[in-house]
Amino acid sequence: MKLLIQISLLFIPYAIQAQQDTGNHRIDSLGEVVVTGVSRAIYVRENPIAIVSVPARNIDRAIEPNIIDALVKNVPGLTAVKTGPNISKPFIRGLGYNRVLTLYDGMRQEGQQWGDEHGIEVDAYNIGKAEVIKGPASLLFGSDALAGVVSLFPWLPVTKDGKVHGRILSEYQGNNGLIGNGVRLGASNDHWLWTVKGSWRLAKNYSNAIDGRVYNSGFRETNAAATVGYTSTKGSTTLNATLYDNLQGIPDGSRDSLTRRFTRQIDEGNSDDIRNRPPVPAADLNSYALSPLHQHIQHYRLYTNTHYSLGKGEIDGSLGLQQNIRREYSHPTLPQQAGLFLRLNTINYGIRYLLPTFSGIELTLGVNGMLQDNKSKQATDFPVPDYVLRDLGGYLHGKWKQGPLVLSGGFRYDTRQVQGRDTSTLDKTFHGISLSAGATYQLSRAISLKANLARGYRGPSITELASHGLDPGAHIIYVGNRDFGPEFSLQQDLGVSGSFRDLGFSFSLFSNNIRHYIYLSQLVDAGGNPIVDAQGNKTFQYQQSEARLYGAEASLNIHPAAWPGFSFDNQFALTYGLNKKDSYAGKGTQGEYLPLIPPARWAGSIGQEITCPYGVFSSFSVKGEMEYNAAQHRYLALYNTETPTPSYTLINLSAGTSIRCARSQLLQFQVQVNNLMDIAYQNNLSRLKYFEYYTASPGNHAGIYNMGRNICMKMIYEF
Repeated sequence: MKLLIQISLLFIPYAIQAQQDTGNHRIDSLGEVVVTGVSRAIYVRENPIAIVSVPARNIDRAIEPNIIDALVKNVPGLTAVKTGPNISKPFIRGLGYNRVLTLYDGMRQEGQQWGDEHGIEVDAYNIGKAEVIKGPASLLFGSDALAGVVSLFPWLPVTKDGKVHGRILSEYQGNNGLIGNGVRLGASNDHWLWTVKGSWRLAKNYSNAIDGRVYNSGFRETNAAATVGYTSTKGSTTLNATLYDNLQGIPDGSRDSLTRRFTRQIDEGNSDDIRNRPPVPAADLNSYALSPLHQHIQHYRLYTNTHYSLGKGEIDGSLGLQQNIRREYSHPTLPQQAGLFLRLNTINYGIRYLLPTFSGIELTLGVNGMLQDNKSKQATDFPVPDYVLRDLGGYLHGKWKQGPLVLSGGFRYDTRQVQGRDTSTLDKTFHGISLSAGATYQLSRAISLKANLARGYRGPSITELASHGLDPGAHIIYVGNRDFGPEFSLQQDLGVSGSFRDLGFSFSLFSNNIRHYIYLSQLVDAGGNPIVDAQGNKTFQYQQSEARLYGAEASLNIHPAAWPGFSFDNQFALTYGLNKKDSYAGKGTQGEYLPLIPPARWAGSIGQEITCPYGVFSSFSVKGEMEYNAAQHRYLALYNTETPTPSYTLINLSAGTSIRCARSQLLQFQVQVNNLMDIAYQNNLSRLKYFEYYTASPGNHAGIYNMGRNICMKMIYEF
């Protein structure tokens, strides 16, 4: 902690100098309002929590396969564990799965997030804004926000003229032939608001220079949503519904040992000889048709949000029902029979009262939680038992502002009960206390110093407690432990941020200690060989110990006022993770290093946008991006769980223009080339890197590589 303080103090002389020049401040970013992770909307400059806001403009301009990848490009410290182009699970500072809570319009996203092989069930084309909390956010959200929060806000019309506004979006990505189309319409006046939104995306197998086309990596995705809302002089209420439907292929890495051509499974059990599976025909590799072995994920959501004034205070309420249906088809001889079929029903609820402000003090009282019912349907594999989960938590949050100093913090108590339908097999109750205390000091209008201390809590997930079987889509046999206790984290954050006329910057340090850290360890036989089934699926068992994660993040954005439209943006992130189990002390890769820790990463871009006040063209823009991922030698090599990852550098180029069509109408075109040099690489957090059946491969190219060069085009018509 002393080291964190000393490094932060290095910035004070620069801040004092900046305070002497108040005429040229650029305070746009510090003046931005965020609403996630605090009881009231708050300026970034006053928020001690490490939080980043990503506007819709940045999301639209990041041509990526999914919404999480788009956010990764904009938020240092945010990474993703990937299983192909359309499956990205958010990781924050080296932690993910049930430790990162995803919110959609303020409501928890509940959809079997413990699984590796499916992403976030939201419509990426209709996100109006995103915010990412980096660090424990259990105070306001309870369990599962131990590492942080990814909060997604759907688009809503802001112009209250009663006219219909919206946009039509269409994109094409050449590498996997992705075709995407989306439409949104909405209108708003002083009292009523409505929106309707929909999208459809289709992609075939992606390709790279090593593997060619990667069999069974395509997908089909359909989304729909509607909102109706009413606003009065006292407050507002909205009623919302969403639908998500995704048919998703999952590669298994099966291929011929010599030619390295992908093969496909046609038999089962003892009849399935992995080494003699037939090769996939070239026509199937280049087809939009999905393999019979795929997964089908459906997510339905109906919810309401309410905000009303109550005397001099305010009250917020939310109530939602969501259903997640997950089928994984893993039987080639019975393609209509699901290997895994889970139905998860969740009721989310929450209410909070914002007390009247007095003497600069803002207090909020809140209660939230969920009721959950998970059931296996007509399937052949049952990796988790049927269960009922009950979550309930209450909190008090406060903020006090006096001149340049802002203090905030609070207290929360949670209880979680997990009960199997057969109560003799599973009946666990967990309790947790979450705390947070932070301070922000405004050295000037441009410079903020921040410090935060937070205690987070997470109850074990159902897989960590009671799994015992094959997850067909993940190609992993999971084994749980019913004696686990909840995880608790204690994280310290120190940071400084500034926004001036010509540049903005941020720098932060964090240290996170986790008690009862739950992790997967591969099981081996007496000879040290992995325990596998007939299809080569490995067995992993959950373990529990202590862990520590620490690191740093920084950003520097240069935009000279004397050079309109020019930008030079940089971000850097570094995370270390250690398993503190006594038997692993000093063992390095043989158990001391935590799995799924991203390497050091720097991303930079240089761009120029030219605005045209007259004529048909509104603007032109060009941008070059470079991303450097360092080699990762701090990995979990024990039992061949992970392998080292060499460094690689990716270059992207893009150009775009905006055309005025009529009054308040704009047509935008964007062309982008990702991985311009067609680099063959494997991301350290790609699960496909480990989809390999052989101990050696020709050319030393084990596993599946990430996407090669990808030429993308996007059109957006706004009206």
